[in-house]
Amino acid sequence: MDAVGKAAAPAAGTEPGWDAERYSRQILFAPLGAEGQRRLGAARVGIVGCGALGAAQAGLLARAGVGRLRLIDRDVVEASNLQRQGLYDESDAREHRPKALAAQARLGQINHAMQVEAEVADLTAANIGALLDGCDVLLDGTDNLETRYLLNDFALQRGVPWIYGAAVGARGMTFTVIPDDTACLACIFPDAAGAELLETCDTVGVLGWVVEWVAALQVSECVKLLAGARAALRTSLLSADLWANQFRELRAPARDPECRACAKRDFVHLRGEGRGALTLCGRNAVQIHERRAPVDLARLAERLRAHGAVRDSAVALRFTPAAGAAAAAGVTMTVFADGRALIQGTGDVAAARSLYARFIGT
Repeated sequence: MDAVGKAAAPAAGTEPGWDAERYSRQILFAPLGAEGQRRLGAARVGIVGCGALGAAQAGLLARAGVGRLRLIDRDVVEASNLQRQGLYDESDAREHRPKALAAQARLGQINHAMQVEAEVADLTAANIGALLDGCDVLLDGTDNLETRYLLNDFALQRGVPWIYGAAVGARGMTFTVIPDDTACLACIFPDAAGAELLETCDTVGVLGWVVEWVAALQVSECVKLLAGARAALRTSLLSADLWANQFRELRAPARDPECRACAKRDFVHLRGEGRGALTLCGRNAVQIHERRAPVDLARLAERLRAHGAVRDSAVALRFTPAAGAAAAAGVTMTVFADGRALIQGTGDVAAARSLYARFIGT
């Protein structure tokens, strides 16, 4: 893994999960105990997405003493994130820091003995193997079904448990996928045009405490898996509307014998070539990821300075076109070294593609 922010391994004797004093209240919980705590310290968890769900998951796992976290996120911190993304602060938003790196820095303050591998990347069929290889459990912190289907295919192919979670408005939902045992995402939501897409945080918002509720349930299931307490796993799809005080627990359906993914093992999403253009949930923004070659950020920054304001760093540059570029009015572009860009200030995919071609090239 070519991590942008790869932390050094913990020094001998400082592994999280082995500090009896720090984790004494957790060790006293008999179903976990000292052996379960040691298992947590030896585990690696992959978190896909470091937005609201992923940030909450990472913070809880760091405090619980999980030894290694692998964080994958494509985005940067914005002011609108601070309402629900607890690992970040106003300085992260002002500097538009990549979420994976901002999360890594904060987690190091929470638990210095934990190893955090941070990757600023868009999860695709081309890189998912390198990014998630070696993880014991995968947690869903994403905001779209396309990435979740990719995660589902990968987890089934590799035999790795993963835990789905989603939050929108006041509602949240989660269930746990155990390959060769439970139903998978494609069994429950066989069509990408499923109910999850009817409302988004763009249209109805999302409440921070709903996110925390979903993340806590996901982390609870994750810890059970890592500690070897599979008998305690929830075998249901759990959902709630925390504003209306409505809770529903539905026994997850049996595995579909005709399921494209878990029954027929037809991993169509692992055969993809990337996601192209994608509108981002809760943001007036579009991600463009169509370039097949990396970008020299230093050279690009030099060229773009003739057309507007540029702030660059080792991992990305932020470009605001000069006033007078009518088609780009109100737009800001964040470009990463792999050629991926976040076009903020428009939700129009065609307009975003046009701006990318105009200022970055194809």
